[in-house]
Amino acid sequence: MNTPLDVSAYMQTLGRAARAASRATARAATREKNAALAAIHDALQDARADVLAANARDVEAGRAHGLDAAMLDRLTISEKTFAGMLEGLRQVMDLPDPVGAITDLVYRPSGVQVGKMRVPLGVIGIIYESRPNVTLEAAALCLKSGNATILRGGSEAIHSNQAIAACIQAGLKKAGLPPEAVQVVATTDRAAVSALITMPDFVDVIVPRGGKGLIERISGEARVPVIFHLHGNCHVFIEREADLDKAMRIAFNAKTHRYGVCNSMESLLVDAPVAKAALEALAPLYREKGVELRGCERVRAILPDAVPATEADWHEEYLAPILAIKVVDGLDEAIERINTYGSHHTDAIVTENVTKARRFLAEVDSSSVMVNASTRFADGFEYGLGAEIGISTNKIHARGPVGLEGLTSQKWVVLGDGHIRQ
Repeated sequence: MNTPLDVSAYMQTLGRAARAASRATARAATREKNAALAAIHDALQDARADVLAANARDVEAGRAHGLDAAMLDRLTISEKTFAGMLEGLRQVMDLPDPVGAITDLVYRPSGVQVGKMRVPLGVIGIIYESRPNVTLEAAALCLKSGNATILRGGSEAIHSNQAIAACIQAGLKKAGLPPEAVQVVATTDRAAVSALITMPDFVDVIVPRGGKGLIERISGEARVPVIFHLHGNCHVFIEREADLDKAMRIAFNAKTHRYGVCNSMESLLVDAPVAKAALEALAPLYREKGVELRGCERVRAILPDAVPATEADWHEEYLAPILAIKVVDGLDEAIERINTYGSHHTDAIVTENVTKARRFLAEVDSSSVMVNASTRFADGFEYGLGAEIGISTNKIHARGPVGLEGLTSQKWVVLGDGHIRQ
């Protein structure tokens, strides 16, 4: 596949196969889908050495090509990551199957019953960078929710993705479901992305997971609906009635637990009355971790070695050991700043005042809003979804971590017994 025309024909072939397979997955019983997931789990467990070896090959190549620390972190499948992948599969198996569930069923004056039924979306195209574990998570969630999927990972993870794909294919075949229900694009040609996002006859929704440039391109060029978040400028606000011990633990964890992830804190807001105490306690912890602090003038009056923050810093998703800090005058200013500069991803308040916490929950316009907890909890696994296909800041159709229910839609159902319209 050396030309765009070849890639286009190849992607059309994948699309046709996925559409046909989606009909089989949509009618598959829960036990059939769970059997496939169990078979994938066993195949992955048996191929552990092969998957880790393939990943080591990708990491070595990435390091040689100068990938930054954040990208290498996302690319690496550690022993802990591998164990988490297996656990995620088990959790998805244990989750209730949303497909076919009928809700809100009521009798109308005419005598018919009207309700809504959960149905799969159809074919889901997923485009992602690094993170080869997404291959497994996306496959599991799409399969359990009755969808077919076409997965296009980044070139930097090609060997890892192909090794995981082999396990998925083996599991589907063993369970008697069409292998085309989960297809991993074999070419690294960028033309494959353009083809995938412009095939409305074969693809029902696109989920991009990657950098801002990738997502901007997809949201601008796609001819099918897109579920996405552009970037993750997450805030933590230490309010004047915060327990400072809690605040220190939360603000430290939210920034330093992992840098290269979208739910890492990038902006810290501190209420003026507690700014000196909070910042003087936090600064040494951040310095010990090598975190560069960038602050407003009021921050720099407390921490003279902080770098002066620019307007761009308040918008930035660093994905690195850099933190923007702003001293604010109360809850109103904090909410206004978050809604102005934030990315509508995840934002948290630390406070012991329940009334202020409820205001923060109600007025911050983000897909996840937290009280006295680290932004790092914004994750499908932590939310009990088993895994996530991505995090959405869309207001329609899904918002926040997208799990099984987010991969389904609803249709109206009407039950009658010979009823006719009068």
